[in-house]
Amino acid sequence: MSRIRTAGRGRPVLVAAALTATLALTATACTGDDDGEKKADAKPAASESADNSGSDKDKIGIPDKLPKDLPTSLQDLDKWKNGAWKNWDKDQWVREAKDFVNPYIKGHWDLGRMKKAEDNEKKVPKNIESTSGAANTAEPRPVKAEAVKTPYTRNAAPAGKVFMDTPEGPMVCSGTVVKDPRHPGKSNLVATAGHCVHSGRSGGWLRNITFIPAFNDKGRSMPAVNSAPPQEVAPYGEWWVKWAQTSNYWIQKGAKSGGGGSQQDFAVLRVEPVNKSGKSLEETVGNAVKVNFRAPSSSRIRGVSNYGYPAAAPFDGARMYSCTDRPGALTIDPSQPALYRIGCTMTGGSSGGAWLIKGKGGKPELISVNSIGPHPATWLAGPRLGPTAKAVFDAASRKG
Repeated sequence: MSRIRTAGRGRPVLVAAALTATLALTATACTGDDDGEKKADAKPAASESADNSGSDKDKIGIPDKLPKDLPTSLQDLDKWKNGAWKNWDKDQWVREAKDFVNPYIKGHWDLGRMKKAEDNEKKVPKNIESTSGAANTAEPRPVKAEAVKTPYTRNAAPAGKVFMDTPEGPMVCSGTVVKDPRHPGKSNLVATAGHCVHSGRSGGWLRNITFIPAFNDKGRSMPAVNSAPPQEVAPYGEWWVKWAQTSNYWIQKGAKSGGGGSQQDFAVLRVEPVNKSGKSLEETVGNAVKVNFRAPSSSRIRGVSNYGYPAAAPFDGARMYSCTDRPGALTIDPSQPALYRIGCTMTGGSSGGAWLIKGKGGKPELISVNSIGPHPATWLAGPRLGPTAKAVFDAASRKG
């Protein structure tokens, strides 16, 4: 999870009591170690984990039309799959929004590699509140993260982990299955954070990005995950990312330090099943969340719940947690809408996890994703989704 380094201080805020019980839903993690190799009304029963066998998978993760200016290492897909993807040379690193490509590599994200994925930490000044150039609401008091009820296939089916490779090694973020109006009931879209798919102004698109819905379904401890059956580790299989879309603001201003780009740190993934089942992601997990691009300012929201798989101590990335609080505001760039901010003790590993409010008919709606938070962990902040985020969402939707 991206991080803000700052000293913790706090004062009481009004907690949105019992909101979590109303929402029962979503989230995951942003956390790398380079090994160089390797309930909706009626939810369907969890399927067996994805079957990677067969020969009809060479086109997974490849856009319908390859960009003309891709590096030569990507033109030769056999070389790419045999290790050329590890070349992070600046001249070979695909950066532009239109040039995303993510060729499928069979068996790449085995359990061993997933366990090595750690936090993609992001630092900002300790005096971020006074140097941001805007008046911010008071820093919230810490809210203890609570474990989400298991099994996740019944209580948080739309949530999962997004895994990706970076120059520093394998990393992990959170993702949420979101509704796609262009494909009602058959969405293949996942909401996450921009920094989970693109390095921002210092680099380009990350690689080998994949989504595991309801990871570790029964919430076993990390040591126990080693011996868990595949249908518990990945109950809905593996969903490789065919297309990713993030904001130009993040691509141009996103930074590992200083909090740059955080106010538009949002991305949408279009995924496809590795097992070529023919069913959409929404049909498979039995649920998807509506994205609200007209959510009110923080002062008008009584309560919000966010979700994630925190991985830094005292957590280990195995279980899903949630925090509920009344949001305040945090501004880093005065030209952009303020971030939402709540008290939360989730640590690195929860980047991209959903922020949910109670929408029409009592159904949860996504208004943000986890972007930044301090060390030690006392609060989390996420971008307010408006016209820019909707444009990102619509562009990803049109790719279907």
